[in-house]
Amino acid sequence: MTVRITDSADVAPDARLGDGTSVWHLAQVREGAVLGEGCVVGRGAYIGTGVRLGNNCKVQNYALVYEPAELADGVFVGPAAVLTNDTHPRAINPDGSLKSADDWEAVGVTVGTGAAIGARAVCVAPVTIGAWATVAAGAVVTRDVPAHALVAGVPARQIGWVGHAGRRLEPEGDLLRCPATGRTYAIHDNELREVTA
Repeated sequence: MTVRITDSADVAPDARLGDGTSVWHLAQVREGAVLGEGCVVGRGAYIGTGVRLGNNCKVQNYALVYEPAELADGVFVGPAAVLTNDTHPRAINPDGSLKSADDWEAVGVTVGTGAAIGARAVCVAPVTIGAWATVAAGAVVTRDVPAHALVAGVPARQIGWVGHAGRRLEPEGDLLRCPATGRTYAIHDNELREVTA
């Protein structure tokens, strides 16, 4: 395997791209970014300075992942989704001077293994999206999302649970079952845990 970077992509010389990673047309990968193996960065997507992606992540067309975001293995970021880094954005300081890099502190979005962020969703840093969670398209996340939670709306609220396949879990007695895999889960102290035989 090799790294594939299209001619129109802008990848900083010190960015590290894992084996099998692809960066498509007009995408930008900034200085110090680290992308694991098998990642896909779609057309026009932006990966900020020092952002870290695990293996097999997909950042779809025109998604914006600002520093200091950290994405674990297998994270999906949908088209035009935004992971912000400034809780109180301003172009100028209170005295009217233009803000510089020294006038604010970047805060990031952390995304757990296998989580998915839908198209045009916005994650307002600092927030953590738990492993295998799903953020619905168009949602605005302003607080942490538990592992396996399904959140939607503005602001995002939990509306259910999802399994490892990303499908909404269905009630089955005291348990929840994934219609795609047949795996069963139980809720303990507002956390979803897989039930093994």
